[in-house]
Amino acid sequence: MKALNLFSLSAAILSLVMNAGAAVSVDPMFSDHMVLQRDLAVPVWGKAEPGEKVKVSFRKQAKETVANEKGEWMIKLDPLKLGAAAELMVEGKAKTTFKDVLVGEVWLGSGQSNMAGGAGGYSRNDPTLKAIIDKGPYPNLRLYASGKWQIADSSSMSRFSAIHLSFGYALQKELEIPVGLFYGAVGGTPSGRWLSVKMAADDKELDRQFEKANGYSLVNYEEQREALVKKWQEEVKKAKAEGKRGPRGPVRLGDLYQSKIEHYVPYGMRGVLWDQGESKTQVPGVANQVVVMRALITGWRKVWGQGDFHFLHVQKPSGGVAPWDPENPVNRGAKKFNAQLPKVHLERPNALAYPLEHVKMGTLPNAPLVTALDLGTGIHPANKSGYGQRACRVALGTVYGKKVAICGPVYRSHKVQGAKIRVSFDHLGQGLAFRHAKELKGFEIAGEDGKWQWAKAEIDGDSVLLSHPDVTKPKNVQYAFNRDPSYANLYNKDGLPALPFTSVDWKY
Repeated sequence: MKALNLFSLSAAILSLVMNAGAAVSVDPMFSDHMVLQRDLAVPVWGKAEPGEKVKVSFRKQAKETVANEKGEWMIKLDPLKLGAAAELMVEGKAKTTFKDVLVGEVWLGSGQSNMAGGAGGYSRNDPTLKAIIDKGPYPNLRLYASGKWQIADSSSMSRFSAIHLSFGYALQKELEIPVGLFYGAVGGTPSGRWLSVKMAADDKELDRQFEKANGYSLVNYEEQREALVKKWQEEVKKAKAEGKRGPRGPVRLGDLYQSKIEHYVPYGMRGVLWDQGESKTQVPGVANQVVVMRALITGWRKVWGQGDFHFLHVQKPSGGVAPWDPENPVNRGAKKFNAQLPKVHLERPNALAYPLEHVKMGTLPNAPLVTALDLGTGIHPANKSGYGQRACRVALGTVYGKKVAICGPVYRSHKVQGAKIRVSFDHLGQGLAFRHAKELKGFEIAGEDGKWQWAKAEIDGDSVLLSHPDVTKPKNVQYAFNRDPSYANLYNKDGLPALPFTSVDWKY
């Protein structure tokens, strides 16, 4: 009898241990000090014992569900409004309470080195960023890092993304509501590594270009990649035997999406700030960044299941023209105006395919361009606070309905009028203007022969009228069409520069 009781006691203890191990848990995205996205049916999810009842409570809401056969559960809270910090409670066979939970605006940052670069390092050469860090903490600005949400103080801010911190700080200051930031970025990485293979395959144009170049569809990517890896390993082995350096291994599509982004899905958020482009796409046979980014944006929106959220992306390359006001801290490190026009015209219509792609990306739905043409120059601009403030300006105008210009003049169309060409623009703002010289510079026109000439340019109302004595029958026009467009000086009166363009239908 005694032995039976001991056996029963052991079984009971074992049962308690097993049940404790299977008790409800919440995804690591949830912690004290987090920010939940307002006006959204916010998902809360985690693990539990299959069939276990789970209850989530926040403010006056209480929602229940049952974990599925895999032990997964998710509850969506009704859309949330701003309010005082509160507790979020998750109950099953165990109870977890998260304290100091705010409701506000949540943004994801992603991309390569300019998003990955830490605020602590950049603040050494960015006085505005240094002041942001020094004047903390900011109770209504929260950062997700090292597996938990943290109040933005000198320690957490120094270790966070410089540009995303600058963006979030400016946004919180302007909106005067809580802002939460999280990010995933890796230096030197192409866009092809930031979307899953399925996302790429679902884009018909991307898949068509890939198959044309490689002889197989992206649907068969994984099995084909195994053969490529084996071939690469053989080449490395052969090179080593010959005392040579082996070739670089094939890029794996989607690996960074899987390791840096997927675990965030589907945390409630307003949108994405993206800073990438220097490493192009590295999708074999698909060089066009617009095609890959369209697939990436569409794919991210689909897996998040929160509609066509905004996807802001920073213009590449960085800098190029003089700012409207060189004394503005936002433009610290920008190019100086150069009145000397280039001696050589770029004859090939695809000569600036890279920057033109980034301008064209701004035409993707809900994917506004963050103009960087008049900001700090270089591959790694030092003035990250300026980039963050510019991104904030774009968000205010496109996402939050503020009456603020988000972009300088953008080419819409042109019309030949005798020996002249009239160019029309979008994003006129308060009107067209030029700066830094006695005349408007930067426009070229050409006739059927394709020979470009620097045009005489005049602002005529909401358009620009162009002419040149040697071009009596003009056909095409372009502006700031050079790798160094520091001579171009068209703006809107809101102080934002006109974007480069060519009317030539350029192809790869």
